[in-house]
Amino acid sequence: MTGKPDWSKEEKAVQAVQMAFDLSNDIQRAFRVSAALQDMAASDMVRKVLQLPYKKGRARPRLTITLKDEDFELLARKYGIDPQDRATIRQHVSEDLQAFAHNYLTESD
Repeated sequence: MTGKPDWSKEEKAVQAVQMAFDLSNDIQRAFRVSAALQDMAASDMVRKVLQLPYKKGRARPRLTITLKDEDFELLARKYGIDPQDRATIRQHVSEDLQAFAHNYLTESD
């Protein structure tokens, strides 16, 4: 690989300005629900409403959670496994989340 690295994307990101808006819970919920129903990120829904370019679908549709060591210990105890076995904990958590979603969607019918 020769030549100078292309930093154009990083330069554009540095030039971007993030704005935050203090809106009521109802307004925020409306954006989140509307975005979810259209398989969009809430920030893309805001861009859509403002008639700005936006991504049509989520690039990586996933849920995230930050877990501390204490959380892993609690989950390990819940599932009866070693707290260091994070891959198995992740699998059990994924199954619990899928079960919740399945039950939620079934109850909504």
